[in-house]
Amino acid sequence: MIVYHGANLAVEQPDTKHSNKYLDFGPGFYVTKYKDQAEKWSKRKAMRYGGNAVVSMYELCEEELNEFRYIDFFEKDEEWLDFVCACRRGEDIYQMYDVVSGNVADDDVFKSVDMYFRGLWDKARTLEEIRYYKENHQIAFLNQNAIHAALKYIDSYKAGE
Repeated sequence: MIVYHGANLAVEQPDTKHSNKYLDFGPGFYVTKYKDQAEKWSKRKAMRYGGNAVVSMYELCEEELNEFRYIDFFEKDEEWLDFVCACRRGEDIYQMYDVVSGNVADDDVFKSVDMYFRGLWDKARTLEEIRYYKENHQIAFLNQNAIHAALKYIDSYKAGE
């Protein structure tokens, strides 16, 4: 499968070091199966940090993931919500895994998650609200060995070209 990473520069050698701690699935290297989502991320990073909006493409060797602690949150359900909230609070729950896959708590979704964070909505209300948002996807590589084993750089291009 081809996956994409949006940034403000080409990333030929991905790593887990250049990451924010408070992300959906913890600090790591994030890719998506959706090209348009990576393009959007790249434009956002270029606006925020300068540089060009660049999308890097990789071959994901899915069979290699079997060698690592891997979880796929297929649905935006309670398990996904609890995991994302714990990671966004800076808890180290992500350390149980090498690779995590599932939906993105993007700006729209996070507005609902934030209502849950603040105790204004319960889980049921939060999950009901977020089920209407557009499908999105991310795979977080939390272990450098998993990156080396499963991701093979293909090429990069400037978004919008």
